Amino acid sequence: MSSTSLIQHLRGQRRFYFPLSIAVLTVSVSGCRGQTSEDPPIHLNPNMDSQPRYDPQAESKFFSDRSTMRHPVDGTVSRGRLEEDDVYFRGRDGTQLVEKISIPITDALLKRGRERYEVFCVPCHDKTGSGNGIVVKKGYPQATNLLAEYTRGMPDGQIYAAIAYGVRNMPSYGSQIPVQDRWAIVAYVRALEVSQNATMEDVPAERRGTLSQEGSRP
Repeated sequence: MSSTSLIQHLRGQRRFYFPLSIAVLTVSVSGCRGQTSEDPPIHLNPNMDSQPRYDPQAESKFFSDRSTMRHPVDGTVSRGRLEEDDVYFRGRDGTQLVEKISIPITDALLKRGRERYEVFCVPCHDKTGSGNGIVVKKGYPQATNLLAEYTRGMPDGQIYAAIAYGVRNMPSYGSQIPVQDRWAIVAYVRALEVSQNATMEDVPAERRGTLSQEGSRP
């Protein structure tokens, strides 16, 4: 093939491939937008590039109550929030408050309870539980004495409920203290009561002599 024939051949090929490449590009772009040549203009047919939406609190033109923010379907439960165990999650057994904590009381639980008690409870109840914390001394209403006979006679579920839901001047800590930590605080409050109201009969026999000697030291 002569040089002149070759040039003419390449020019012919260019005239063929150029329109083809334009056609392929057009199909690709319209495919990304989900449109075909028969679709109306983009501003009349919203798609993934331009979708209708509502802002929070905006008025709806679709729902009869005109509200865009919909309530969950009746019976809907958030994943991981079924919480069927009333004894554990609410401190109740039917309509009755739980008398005794239902989870094992371990050293780790008491340690966690002390830590959370000192964060959330000490400001009102003080470290001993007598109800004379710093905010009470500054004028806040008197906090409950956790060492008093009345409190010692409470069911564990009642102390749990006070933490979770609040009572009288005590605010609710349900949003700040998880369920396990509420029970940990209950366990630690019971330990405080024992420590402040213990008698020699509560001490193991093998330790009584040691305590007597320690108590007699100047």
